[in-house]
Amino acid sequence: MHTQIQESKLALRREMRERLAKLPEPQRVAASARAQALLVEQKIWRQAKSILFYAPLPGELDLWPLVASSLGAGKIAALPRYDASEKKYVAARIADLVRDVRPGQFDIREPGDHCARVPFDQLDLVLVPGTAFDLRGRRLGRGKAHYDQFLPLVRGCTCGVGFDEQIVGEIPVEPHDVRVKSILTPTRFVAVESLNR
Repeated sequence: MHTQIQESKLALRREMRERLAKLPEPQRVAASARAQALLVEQKIWRQAKSILFYAPLPGELDLWPLVASSLGAGKIAALPRYDASEKKYVAARIADLVRDVRPGQFDIREPGDHCARVPFDQLDLVLVPGTAFDLRGRRLGRGKAHYDQFLPLVRGCTCGVGFDEQIVGEIPVEPHDVRVKSILTPTRFVAVESLNR
C-alpha cells in the first residue's frame, strides 16, 4: 500500500510538471499578480503580523512582491533557511531584501546567517508552495518532506499556494503528510480548516 501511494505521488508530480510546462510565461506572470491581489484582500493577510513567505522556484506561483509590501506595512517577514547542522529548515526574519537575502543551500533565496530565527509557533501566516493540492488541504510537495517537518509546529494559518492547474480532485497521502488550512490560487481563496478536524 505504501509503495502504491508513493507511485501515485510520482505519477502526479510528473503530470503536474507537464501541465505547468504548458503555461506561457505571460500567463504565469498575470496569474501571480491576480493571486497577490486576492491574498491581500483576505482577513488573514490583514490581521497577520508575522508571515513566512517562500522564494519561488522557476514555474511556481510568485508572491515575492508581497514580501516588500509586508515589510512596508510593518509586518514581520520571514523566509525558510536551511540549517545544515540540523538538516532541516528554520524560519528566519528579513528586514531588507538586498542585505538579508542570499542564495542558500539548494540555490533557493533564503535569509543570511545573521538573520534571527522566528519560532514557527509565532507565525500568523505561512505560505506553502507545492506541486499539487486538493480542496481538503492535502498537499503534494517535491518529495523531501521539508514542509511536513515544520508545519505541525505552526499555530497560525497555513496556506497552500499554487496555480489553478495545480488543484486536483484528491492527493494521495501518507501518515507524515500535513494538510494546510487554506488554499490560494489566482482565482480563489478557500478556507479548508474546518475540513481538517
